[in-house]
This record gives sequence, structure tokens and C-alpha cells, in this order.
Amino acid sequence: MKRKDLILILVVAFVSAVVALLLSRWIFSSPRNREQTAEKVDVIVNEFTLPSRTYFNANSVNPTTQIQIGDDSNPNPFNPQSE
Repeated sequence: MKRKDLILILVVAFVSAVVALLLSRWIFSSPRNREQTAEKVDVIVNEFTLPSRTYFNANSVNPTTQIQIGDDSNPNPFNPQSE
């Protein structure tokens, strides 16, 4: 390969890179695509309103308590006892 060919290849590669950069900025990042909108967020306050006493009171059912149904005499419930 001659020196003249190498310089020509480098010039063509540089020019094509510049043209590709300019076209990509014109097509993909137009000023219309750069504008973004966001929803307005309410201000966060450090006050907490208590929930309704109808549902949250001292007599309510506590779902975190353990409930036992029937007699639990089998130590291995998944291994049936041979009788």
C-alpha cells in the first residue's frame, strides 16, 4: 500500500466520522428531543396523621399472632406415624 492510499483512507474515515456525528446530532438530539417534562411533586412533611379508629384500635384482630388449630402431637408432620 502506498503512502498516498493510506492518507486517502484516513481522510475519508475522518470526514465520514464527522458527517456521521453531525447527522446523528441533527436526527437524534434535536432541540425538541432534549426538552423533558416532569410531574410536580408534593412537598414532604414530617407530620403523620393517625389512621381511623374504626379499623385500628385495641380490640382489632392482630394478624401477626400465631394461631394453633387442633392438637399438635406429631413432631414430624410430613412423616406419617406408623400405627
